[in-house]
Formats: sequence, C-alpha cells, structure tokens
Amino acid sequence: MGSLQQRFQTFLDQPNPLTDLLGRLEAKTGVKRYYLATGTIAFLGLYLMFGYGASLLCNLIGFVYPAYISIKAIESANKDDDTMWLTYWVVYGVFSVAEFFSDTFLYWFPFYYAGKCLFLVWCMAPVSWNGSQVLYQNVIRPFFLKHHRIVDSVISDLSGRALDAASTVSREASRAAVNLGLESDKTK
Repeated sequence: MGSLQQRFQTFLDQPNPLTDLLGRLEAKTGVKRYYLATGTIAFLGLYLMFGYGASLLCNLIGFVYPAYISIKAIESANKDDDTMWLTYWVVYGVFSVAEFFSDTFLYWFPFYYAGKCLFLVWCMAPVSWNGSQVLYQNVIRPFFLKHHRIVDSVISDLSGRALDAASTVSREASRAAVNLGLESDKTK
C-alpha cells in the first residue's frame, strides 16, 4: 500500500465520470488534475465549515453522486454493484431518520456538516471497508435479523387495518353520495 498521496493520484488516473471531468479541466486550464482535485476538496471543506447553505451542499454530495451511480448500477449487467449501492441507500436512510431526531442538537456543533459530509463520502467510498458496508454488516443487519419478524407482524397488522379503514370510508362515502342524490331528487 502506497502513501495516501499515491493512492489519491492512482484514483485520479482511473477512468470514471469525475476523473473525466478533471481531465477536461486539466486540458483546458493546464493545471494538473491533482491540484484541481485537492483545491476543490479544500474549497468544499472550508465551505462546509464556514459557508452558508452547508446543509444543502452536504445533502447534495450525499445524494446526487450516489443516485447517479445507482442508476448506472441498475442498468449494468453486474448485480454486485446493485447490492453495494442498495446497502448505501439503507445506511443513508437509517442515518437520515436518526439525523431527523437529533438534528436540532447536532447542527449546533462546529463543523457538523463537514463531519456529516466526510461520513457520507466514507459510506460511498469505492473500497471494501466503506462506511455503508461496515455499518450494515455490524449494526443494521444484526438488528434487522433480531427484529424483522416483529416488524413484519406490525406492518401486516397496520396494512390490514388501513385496508379495513379505506373500505369503511369508501362504503360510507358511497352511501352519503346515494343519500345526497336521493335528497336532491326529492327537492325537485
């Protein structure tokens, strides 16, 4: 394993949409893609720490690229990438629900959005030890396997109740419409 700088340079030399964009910028500006990438990362990091709208930028980083790559994964013949990105979305969903309840307190912490963005980038990183794999295998999956029967039972019960309620409402609405029609015929 090389240094972080060597691994970063190796990543920048691999073909993907991001490095293709950096290659075009490098050709137009004459600035090496390594400096373009590190400058962009430094700018985003500073903006996430001190800029207005850091929440929006962080959510875009955590959503736009993974959504694009997920669509590409769905369209590919390989199903391993589907599993990888589905795992990301499960972790993203769990994180979003947890954040909804704790955001009132967390956004007061300095550099919260920079930390959140680093967490989301770790979850989508193209390495075997990325955050979504680690969290899914060690936290979410064991919790799911322990509680999924109870959750399935509650969902089944709730869906049965919802169907009963919808049936009752539609039946009562039909009766009301018929009664309203009969009353309007009597007044004519």
